[in-house]
Amino acid sequence: MTRLPQRLLMTLCAASLLAGCEPTLPPPPAGSTLTAETIATRETPAELQFKGTLADKAIHLLVHNCKVYKVDPAEGENVAWTLVLEGDFYPLPTQCIRQSLTVEKGYVTAFIGRQAMGAGGCCTGQPEYRSRDGLTWKPR
Repeated sequence: MTRLPQRLLMTLCAASLLAGCEPTLPPPPAGSTLTAETIATRETPAELQFKGTLADKAIHLLVHNCKVYKVDPAEGENVAWTLVLEGDFYPLPTQCIRQSLTVEKGYVTAFIGRQAMGAGGCCTGQPEYRSRDGLTWKPR
């Protein structure tokens, strides 16, 4: 195999491995009874969370690393996250550069702006979604 195809193959292999890398939440401190999700929920700014009523049901949503999660009570003081929205698939590594949750007129709007590594501007795929219930999302 010549050098150019070999380098191209190595680059593609590295990119595919990096594309699967997702940052995880740091583990809770030793001896803590709180889960990583509980600590992260408490540390997430209010503008990245929604606690209220959608479709006549109480719901708590949170955006973290360009993904939207439903937050539910768990054992003790803890909460559990359920993924309800993530952006379109993108074959190369991306980074979260802009995210938000806004509510108006019975809708919650999520903006999940991911940027391809090494690229400029925003965003890969469809960055804005709307939902009436916080569980079913449609591109806007």
